[in-house]
Formats: sequence, C-alpha cells, structure tokens
Amino acid sequence: MNKRILITSTDLMMVQFLVPHVINLSENGFDIEIACADVGGRIEEIRQKLEGYVNNIYIVRIVRSPLSPVNFKGYKDIKKIIQNNQYDIIWTNEPVMGVATRLAAKKIRKTDTKVLYMVHGFHFYNGAPKLNWIIFYPIERLMSHFTDTIVTINREDFERAKKMHAKDVKYIHGIGINTDRLQKSENQNDIRKELGISDNDFIVLSVGELTKRKNQKVVINALGLLKDKKIHYIICGKGILFEELTKLAKENNIEDNVHFIGYRMDVVDICSQSDVFVLSSIHEGLSVASLEAMYCGLPVVISNIRGVNDYLEDGKTGYICNVNDVNAFADAIKSLKNNKNLCLQFGKQNKVRVQRYCIEPVKKEVLALFKML
Repeated sequence: MNKRILITSTDLMMVQFLVPHVINLSENGFDIEIACADVGGRIEEIRQKLEGYVNNIYIVRIVRSPLSPVNFKGYKDIKKIIQNNQYDIIWTNEPVMGVATRLAAKKIRKTDTKVLYMVHGFHFYNGAPKLNWIIFYPIERLMSHFTDTIVTINREDFERAKKMHAKDVKYIHGIGINTDRLQKSENQNDIRKELGISDNDFIVLSVGELTKRKNQKVVINALGLLKDKKIHYIICGKGILFEELTKLAKENNIEDNVHFIGYRMDVVDICSQSDVFVLSSIHEGLSVASLEAMYCGLPVVISNIRGVNDYLEDGKTGYICNVNDVNAFADAIKSLKNNKNLCLQFGKQNKVRVQRYCIEPVKKEVLALFKML
C-alpha cells in the first residue's frame, strides 16, 4: 500500500516552491493530499497544476499573522482533516501553518504518523531583532517536541535546529530553483534599448520587492558614492518603498541611472544582459533570486547574511559585504566594473556551484527524505 502524505502550506508557498516536489512524490508512488491557506488567491492555479497528482485539495483558514484569531479556526480545519483521514506522513511548511499543523497532529503522532516540518528560514537568526527571538524562538523550540523531522535549507538554521527537540534534523540544498524558466526567450527584449542604456554601460541588477528587508537603499547609496554615470541600476519588483527609493536616487543625483521597472516576466532575459547581480537583503532563508542569477552566469555582490556562505565564496564567486556597509558595496561594484575578466571568471564559477541547488537534484533529496520516513 502506498504511503499517504498530507502537505500543508499557504497557496503562495505551494505555487512558488512545492508544486514540483508534490508531482515528484506522486510520480514515485506516494498518495498526496494538500491543505492550503488562501493568502494569495492562487488556489485555482494550484488545482490546475496538480490535477491528477493529488487526491484532495483542502482550504484551511490560516493567515500569516501569528496573532490573528482566525488561525484557531485554521487549526480546527486541519485537525478535522487529520481526524477524518489516515496519513503516514504530514509535511508542513511556514511558521504559522507549521504551528497549527503540528498542534493538530499531536494525537495522530502516537499512531506512528510522522510529522516533518520544513523550515524555509527561521524568523530568528544571527542579527535578527530581539523581538523575533523573544516571540519566535520559544515557539519553535516548544513545537520541536511535536516534530519527528525538521528540514532546513541553510546551515545556520540546521545548526540551530539540532539544539531543539525534534527526533531528527536534516539539511537540503534549498527547495530547488526552476531551471526550466531560466532559459532565454527566442525573441529577447533588449533592456538596454528599452531603458536607453548604452552597450558600453555597466548594468547592476536586483530582483525583489521594494521593502525594508530587501534593502535596495544600500545599493543606491553605494552608487551615489561612486558617481559613475556609466553604471545603471535596474530593480525588478514592486513594493511599498517605491517613492522612498525614488527620492533617495534623486538625493544622490543618480535618478537617471536607477531604473524601477516593476514586476517582470522576462527577468532571465534581463539577467543575460546585465553585468552583476546585487542582493542587499537584511535577511533571507536562502535567496532564490541570487541562485537564479548564478545559474545565468552572473557574478554576485551580496549581503553577509544567513545562507550566503553555503553557496558563495568571497573573492571567488563574487563579493560578500556586511549588511548596510555602503562603502563595501561601492567597492565591490567598482571592482567588477573595472575588471571584465573577473566578472566572467566569477560567473563561470557560479554556474558550476549552483548546480546542486537546481530543482532536479533537490527533488531527489526531498524524495529520499520521504522514503526514509
């Protein structure tokens, strides 16, 4: 008899990261059901992508805010699903969903059902605000008592999880970057022509929401220090800090060199026409955007945050800068602009290093985890 798995997550997590693994598990003989919180309006998309691969798709009333009373209703939703079915494995993702699912599964664990919690980035990390540690660390430590296996996607979280109370802790190489979507389109848009950038100009690229966490302001300030009109900064993404970042570019007198181009479907094409990728985030679980840029052969300038040392080596694949160190970001960008051969060398190294983070090898890692449970 095939093992039965219940997978719980938000709809966004399912669409963005989990769908390939659900399909792979199904194709390898597991019977899958999923329970999703509808936080992004992507449920119908999930139904279409997973048609024929899952037996049931349940909607549960979970929201991302940990203090929302709605989550108690979501807990009852999940508990009812578990009580009405017999699962061999329950795989849960994300902090709030993870708490609700593990609490709902407390009783069934006594009947040999295994509970696996995949951590996509603890909210407590080296350098995190004290409030994060005060709120999230005790909760995760407590919930580890109700977990058979914790799976982490970066080494820092792995070492921290080993000090908790789960029966086992595993590390995998991310959740898998989708290489199918990282192929150049046949009719590639010329981003330089679109933005009026010369072929001899140097393009710095960032991809991500315009938020405090993504921290694009440090790059804008770095370019303000350089005062090099041959450097253009392209930011793919939308967000609440658009006006603030636009103002900052003007204050640095580089408004003509900073291009906010919004959400784009042709990021791969833009990558192929850029010279360096910059990730200035304050924290990440494991940056998919930088891994995708590495796959496209770009050198990377990145904040010294959790997960970075798992796949980057300072001075060999790019440059690692302390968070908010404007001078370090400026020096790194200047160094790469002045040395085209170094850019090519770093990019070549990155294409090799990123391979183990691609979707096919990671699918094998995830499948192996479930075969051991």
